Amino acid sequence: SKGTVVLAYSGGLDTSCILVWLKEQGYDVVAYLANIGQKEDFEAAQKKALALGAKKVYIEDISREFVEKFIWPAVQANALYEDRYLLGTALARPCIARTLVEIAQREGAQYIAHGATGKGNDQVRFELSCYALCPKIKVVAPWRLPEFYQRFPGRRELMDYAKKHGIPVPVTPQTPWSMDENLMHISYEAGILENPKNQAPPGLYTKTCDPTKSPDTPDVLEIKFERGVPVKVTNIGDGATRSSALELFVYLNDIAGKHGVGRIDIVENRFVGMKSRGIYETPAGTILYHAHLDIEAFTMDREVRKIKQGLSLKFSELVYNGFWHSPECEFLRECIGRSQEPVVGTVRLSVFKGQVYILGRESPRSLYNEELVSMNVQGDYEPADATGFININSLRLKEYHRLQSKVTVK
Repeated sequence: SKGTVVLAYSGGLDTSCILVWLKEQGYDVVAYLANIGQKEDFEAAQKKALALGAKKVYIEDISREFVEKFIWPAVQANALYEDRYLLGTALARPCIARTLVEIAQREGAQYIAHGATGKGNDQVRFELSCYALCPKIKVVAPWRLPEFYQRFPGRRELMDYAKKHGIPVPVTPQTPWSMDENLMHISYEAGILENPKNQAPPGLYTKTCDPTKSPDTPDVLEIKFERGVPVKVTNIGDGATRSSALELFVYLNDIAGKHGVGRIDIVENRFVGMKSRGIYETPAGTILYHAHLDIEAFTMDREVRKIKQGLSLKFSELVYNGFWHSPECEFLRECIGRSQEPVVGTVRLSVFKGQVYILGRESPRSLYNEELVSMNVQGDYEPADATGFININSLRLKEYHRLQSKVTVK
């Protein structure tokens, strides 16, 4: 035996074949399947891994940890990569890696393995997290080993290997997209999706309904925030409420999914340097992004928010690139968390036909002064003061254009 390797196992085509391949190479394989909110028959996946030769199978439910320790900081940050992607996979990887390393230490394993490709972001996210948490760990990444990727140049060869070894897989040559699902989102890549001009085929989406076929009546929700974190959701229509982090998030997934909220189809820049096309569904995350953005603007000082927006941009980039467990990302989370102290209050919104509409908000920490801003009451403001304000601000513009006029004449 070459020793024990803990495999981040999903039960899909890649990791099922990798499990058998690792056995062929002489490793004792311990499979770790993270329950991170995906729709999965975990008992069947466990039986399958044991049947394929795993020495032991761990199934760990880390859904609550995922919401409270990873999704909530992203909500506080308004994290958004390249203005569109809500980072569902990028947030899940460091969460999965934490338990992966814990199991490796528990089993006395020298190695961990994963099924991430040699072209993608996930190899970086898994391995940076594992090395940060356990510097002495060794990584087996089959998709970067010539003896593996030369033997399996494509998914068709993997499917032939699976057939030969009696490995049941849900992927067929007709629908060969790669899917990654967790509580926050699901992503679709590969197959015909690799051509960016191809529209998503009918029936691809699984978390959200077609907005054109969604209910003709909106759901009106009130979401209460404390320190930038959602603590309660109330459905105004039927009075349903959810308060615990996990239940609240699952409920928002259901409501958003019913109304077709959270679909995007984008081309993004991978950390390794290439562009890729991805289709994502992020139902609850989309609702919370809009709600938090609104309550934050209502309660946070303008200049503080400008600085915080810069921090959020950097935070999103670090998370996407796999640096969750880095000192700079820890520092940013602390800074962003500090900025969220005044972000308290309730946002009322409507979820309807693929969209989230903000209807109103209130907060005991609001910086909005109705009398000050009113067009009907003067309040504690002297309109004549604006003349000097405008004159001072126009001075720079006057001087710039005076000089430009001279240059043009010459």
